[in-house]
Amino acid sequence: MAPPARASYRATFAVLIAAVAAFSLIQSLLLPVLDGLAGRFDTDRPTIAWLLTAYLLSASVCTPVLGRLGDAWGMQQVLVGCLAALAVGCAVSAVAPSLGWMIAGRVIQGAGGGILPVTFGIIRERLPPHRVPAAISLVSSLLAVGVGGGIVAAGPVADHLGYPALSWLPCAAGALAAAAAHWFVPKSRPRRPRRISVGPVLALTGWLVPLILGISQAPRWGWLSWPTIGLLTGACVVLALWIRAEATARAPLVDLALMRRRGVWTANAVAFLVGFGLYASSTLIPQLAQTTPPAAGYGLGVSVTESGLMMLPSCLASFLAGLAAAPAAARIGGRVLVVLGCLAGAGGMALIALAHEERWQIYLGSGLSGLGIGLTLALLANLVIAAVPQPQTGVATGMNANIRTIGGAIGSAVLAGVLAANPGRAGTPAESGYVIGFLALTVAMLGAAAVALAIPGPSAVRPARAPRTLAPIR
Repeated sequence: MAPPARASYRATFAVLIAAVAAFSLIQSLLLPVLDGLAGRFDTDRPTIAWLLTAYLLSASVCTPVLGRLGDAWGMQQVLVGCLAALAVGCAVSAVAPSLGWMIAGRVIQGAGGGILPVTFGIIRERLPPHRVPAAISLVSSLLAVGVGGGIVAAGPVADHLGYPALSWLPCAAGALAAAAAHWFVPKSRPRRPRRISVGPVLALTGWLVPLILGISQAPRWGWLSWPTIGLLTGACVVLALWIRAEATARAPLVDLALMRRRGVWTANAVAFLVGFGLYASSTLIPQLAQTTPPAAGYGLGVSVTESGLMMLPSCLASFLAGLAAAPAAARIGGRVLVVLGCLAGAGGMALIALAHEERWQIYLGSGLSGLGIGLTLALLANLVIAAVPQPQTGVATGMNANIRTIGGAIGSAVLAGVLAANPGRAGTPAESGYVIGFLALTVAMLGAAAVALAIPGPSAVRPARAPRTLAPIR
């Protein structure tokens, strides 16, 4: 039976919200329980961390490529495929008899990275124009909500339902969202069949994979070790080759002319720095509260569940920021709000760096940083979309999401190195490590605010013309 020919845009948007929520949760659900999973599979922390690395590697490649496929083949079709892959990957992880199988499931889940860019494309294509900015802001803020929400939910779910439930719940959500997307999200307008050239995809993979792998493993191998230097050097070489290939290709995978537009590169630079702060703080805050006992002279020594709850103010603040972002931007401008959001995020990080002896201080710092990061993320996608033509929505927002992921990987690796370089008593990091770490996040958010000052105002954004990628790709 064929899906309904017509569907309310409200039903479409509800499905998209569910899809993004399912994807956002899996990014952080495993973070608070890595030590427990290490015990379950009888392995060490560096090995169990491959559950995070494998997902990052897969998502880093899939996000821009699937965004481009959505532009070429149809957003709805790619969305259904991404959600189905997400559900299958979660099912594989849930029933995994070994760590290797669970890592394989995480690789499959990485295809869910395409959900975000195709969601933006569907919103731009299907919703009434006057509702697009608010819809994109809300969906974008769900990224910060999901990262914090996964940390909040991980402890109670693992304690009461077991570790497999951390995979079964997003599996069910992904499967239901895939079915709903098939039935209620209209298919994109017919376009000529297009093939994606294998060369650009391989080149993109050739620099993204060693870059993410080198960064994520640097705290374990050492930043000056030969494996790390080799991977990062190789990534730089292949990146240069990829840029040259894309610049000369008749039908590039990523149109670099669009990436050089002021509205795009500034949003991407801000996304990188905000990603640095978002993912690193989502790791540091629970670690500071959970793994460090008061006997060390600082820290709270709380349970996994309570440390997760310390991210709840961040989730709520991010969600409220997503609701308020579009109306506020219409009044005072997106650039001003992005700057203010980055400054608020910096304030939250600085507060935790300087005052973390009491629970209320962590809650306040988490809420303030969540408000700032949520507000910033809610507006970045709109800034990118305003600067590119509709046929390039998927790949442009996919690259923005990917750059944020790379920033998060670098932030997590750098902060892990900072903590390792400041050992304390009983195998825990010294308090100075956390102070330096949160101050580094403060600097990153201040840097994002400085870059945001270069974001063009509405009058400076020219309507983007469709680039040469509109021609069939061979």
